[in-house]
Amino acid sequence: MAKSALLKSSIGKKYWMALTGLFLCVFLVGHLAGNLQLIFGTQLQFNEYALFMTTNPAVKILSYVTYISILFHAIDGILLTIQNKKARPIGYAKNNASSNSAWQSRNMAVLGTLILVFIATHMMNFWAKMHFEEMPLHTTTIEVQPGMAQDFYVTTQGGYLPKDGVEIKNKTDFYDPTAKVKIAQGYKDLHSITIAFFKDAKYGLAFTVFYVFSMFVLAFHLMHGFKSAFQSLGANNPRYNGLISGTGVGFAIIVPLLFAIIPIYIHFIK
Repeated sequence: MAKSALLKSSIGKKYWMALTGLFLCVFLVGHLAGNLQLIFGTQLQFNEYALFMTTNPAVKILSYVTYISILFHAIDGILLTIQNKKARPIGYAKNNASSNSAWQSRNMAVLGTLILVFIATHMMNFWAKMHFEEMPLHTTTIEVQPGMAQDFYVTTQGGYLPKDGVEIKNKTDFYDPTAKVKIAQGYKDLHSITIAFFKDAKYGLAFTVFYVFSMFVLAFHLMHGFKSAFQSLGANNPRYNGLISGTGVGFAIIVPLLFAIIPIYIHFIK
């Protein structure tokens, strides 16, 4: 009964908002580290990362925790907003609203909704394709003899298979067409899918602008949310409030900025 009351209370919701929000901050750092391979890594390194993130059992469990955290954070935020409005139905005077609180703190629900739209769009464009759709497999061109090059599939065992010499089944599994036995597994080429998405002749610029705008929204959301999370958990002390605030501002600027640089780099430079 006490646990149920805590979950339903404003304080309980703030605790859960803080915990899920900080967990998602950790997720952002890990996701950013992988995505930066689109700039600093090779095509194979990024595709190895994509395979690891979709097949490793521990990562799969962590992924489900992340999905639940996103939904819980969003729903909890909506309920908390409704609860706060019910608590003050008349509302405060708004003549000097900006002097009483930062813009992002007064618009966290709007910022959160925009981020949720971005997440749904992002997952449809990449996550769903990686998990459920047929995709091209990672290939490389090797000069087999002077003046003659040939395309090979790259296998997860570190080998190469001629594209014309194997049969593909079950998305990434290679089979011997005569013996009908599995001989290797390949990488889905998410790297090429991502590059083509942002360099698309018709919509690439629009996609890039949308992603960069979404990172601006994320930055404003984090600007308030990071510090607020620590306050909700009781970490409110003059000795380290400045450190928390500074770390939050730095995190809110650097992480979304690096995410935004990736589509800009792909569209205009790569």
